[in-house]
Amino acid sequence: MAWGILILAGLLEMVGVLMIHQFHQRRNIFSVICLILAFGGSFILLSVALQTFPMGTAYAVWTGIGASGAAVLGMLFYNEARNMKRIFFLFLIIFAIVGLKLSA
Repeated sequence: MAWGILILAGLLEMVGVLMIHQFHQRRNIFSVICLILAFGGSFILLSVALQTFPMGTAYAVWTGIGASGAAVLGMLFYNEARNMKRIFFLFLIIFAIVGLKLSA
């Protein structure tokens, strides 16, 4: 259950980052509301997960999901650079998250 909460927090972090991008493109109130809700939900779920996980583990998983997910979505939807080095290092982040899960 706690891992699910932490993963959901990371996914909301991804949505928040995407909403920052949307806000810079469109400058509308909808993007701001979604941004606030996504980051707010992400922080709330992270704080719930911190009741179970050590701070370092929870923060590493949360930021890893948010950062790698946002990078992948940027490549898929916003034509950001796609090269083997970038993809390799994104996989390293994802493998590190799995490693933290297996060691916890």
